[in-house]
Amino acid sequence: MSRARARAGAAARGFLCGLAASLALAAPGLAKPVVILISMDGVRHDYPDRDALPAFARIAREGARAESLLPAFPSITFPAHTTLSTGAHPDRHGIVNNLFETAGGEFRYGSGPAALAAEPLWAAAERQGVRAATFFWPISETDWHGVAPSHRRAPFDEELPESEKVRQILAWLDLPEAQRPGLVMSWWHGADGAGHRYGPDAEETRAALREQDAELARLLAGIDARERWSELTLLVVSDHGMLAAGDALDANDLLAAAGVEGRAINASALALVTLAAPADAADAARKLRAAESRVHAYARAELPAALRYAHPNAGDVVLLADAPLAFTDAWSQFDFWRRASALWGGEVGVHGYDAERVPAMRGILFALGRGIAPGTRLGRVRALDVAASVARLLGIAAPAQNEGTPIAGIGAD
Repeated sequence: MSRARARAGAAARGFLCGLAASLALAAPGLAKPVVILISMDGVRHDYPDRDALPAFARIAREGARAESLLPAFPSITFPAHTTLSTGAHPDRHGIVNNLFETAGGEFRYGSGPAALAAEPLWAAAERQGVRAATFFWPISETDWHGVAPSHRRAPFDEELPESEKVRQILAWLDLPEAQRPGLVMSWWHGADGAGHRYGPDAEETRAALREQDAELARLLAGIDARERWSELTLLVVSDHGMLAAGDALDANDLLAAAGVEGRAINASALALVTLAAPADAADAARKLRAAESRVHAYARAELPAALRYAHPNAGDVVLLADAPLAFTDAWSQFDFWRRASALWGGEVGVHGYDAERVPAMRGILFALGRGIAPGTRLGRVRALDVAASVARLLGIAAPAQNEGTPIAGIGAD
């Protein structure tokens, strides 16, 4: 047999195997697929290796684990979660920070999806006939362009424990098939609060993840008891990592020192500046660079293209801090913690930096269940690709503005 014929035969066999796998995942008569996507806030890629965490260990053993999950820039909660759910960069989806100014007013925690310019996963699922359920997933508490998830827990309550989330997720799985969600998206506390308050290496941060692991174990046990793994895939991700903070700087003080008229929103690794004279953005950026060597200032239109951040919601000038310098309002809660911790040699944590340059910003991805081979190791994967991977598991098209591709090893390849 010639090499060409051998290659053609191998390609044909590969195609048939892939087709068979796809048909098996979507074969009629089988139970409808279910995907549970859980985000644990602020869990750095290496945190699961620091303690005995039985639930994480089981998922890695029986399913898949990524070396790390690379968030889109900036590695901040709301933009990062929006990239996870839309498969789009912030310059496309428009959620550039936890707090920012838009033409229609200020966006802050708890704001509705008016600033969201890309279709989220739960809306894409509902549009394609798959019921969705959301539990505190950022920007899911109100309808998006008239589309609502079939099941939704709202409003956000930071005090609500993960035990209630586990109870609710299992209750959704127990619904009759006509009402049961095929997609469940839930935000969990992760280790973010402890990481900010005590730093990434503190015992309090490790204890927070142990508590999360215990609740994850309860969820796994609930799925075991219901014998649902043949139809269900569980994905556990995080939005960003954490870094011990260094010096702090109020960007508004930097504006004053540089003689630039405007106002700044401090956002840890970056600051968003709205100028009194937007046409002077390039000159203002030059003055701000000259005023502080640890800060890179860009007129929005001059931002590095690789960051994918040049959206009007980012203001007129964007300031990027060299890690571990952090932008913060003077005597904000974070700044108070920073000053207090310094008195006894403690640390506080910060995030938001470019994860390509600062590995501590990288998060986690674990997967278990349908479409996941035991012991799979995924290497470094992108948060941008999570939405497309979930869509493939569900057998639907990715969200309308999706820019990602399904992750090899999750679902049919």
